[in-house]
Order: sequence, then structure tokens, then C-alpha cells
Amino acid sequence: MMKIKKLTKAEEEIMQVIWRIGPCTVADIRTYMESELKIPKPPHSSVSTIVRIVEEKGFLDHKAYGRTYEYFSTVSKEDYSKRTIRKFVSDYFDGSMNQLVSFLVQEKDLDPKELNSLLDQLENSDKNKGK
Repeated sequence: MMKIKKLTKAEEEIMQVIWRIGPCTVADIRTYMESELKIPKPPHSSVSTIVRIVEEKGFLDHKAYGRTYEYFSTVSKEDYSKRTIRKFVSDYFDGSMNQLVSFLVQEKDLDPKELNSLLDQLENSDKNKGK
């Protein structure tokens, strides 16, 4: 498994936009942030700088069309989510998903219906693996 660098909050926000809209320009990202996320349109230079950093970290690549760059993700949201959750569980719950679920139940962040639904999903996943 390749080592993925950690994204800062701002970098992750940009990646969330790119994962949502697909290949896009910096202008597309800025427009989406303003129209869909309802935040003031960030400066072009700020978004461009963050996109270049994220590209250097290996999360993005680009195609050049003259002076315009179209950026696209090289890491899926699912892969990043898996790695982020594994790191989180490792850092805060000694690598134990059981400790994480136990914590969520104790904190009332996971109700019994949700827990049963997760158990059903696990059971179905195990059944499908055997096929």
C-alpha cells in the first residue's frame, strides 16, 4: 500500500470539491465553492496554490490546454477515506475498530438501530465473500 501524505483542512476541502465535480479547472473549483458551498469565492491565487500543493503530494494530476490546466484526482475518495479512518483508529483507538464502535455507542453517537444495521452489513459481506 503506497504511503499517502496527509492533507491539511484546506487541501482536503479542495479535494472534496474535485471528488464531487470531477476533472476541473481552478475557476471551476472557485465557482463551485461559491455557488454550491455558499462561501465567498476564494482568490484564484489561493486555490491555485493549494491545488499545486495537493498535486505535489500525489493526489492530483493535470492536463494542459494551452495555459489552462484541468486537474483530476489520482486517489479515489474511497481510498483516501479508508486510509484516513485506519490512521485515525490506529492513532486514537490502538488500531481497534471494536474500541471505536464501543466509544461511539458510549457517546450515544451510534444508536442500537445503526449498530444492528452495521452488523447486518458485516454479516452480508461475510456471506458474499464465501461465494
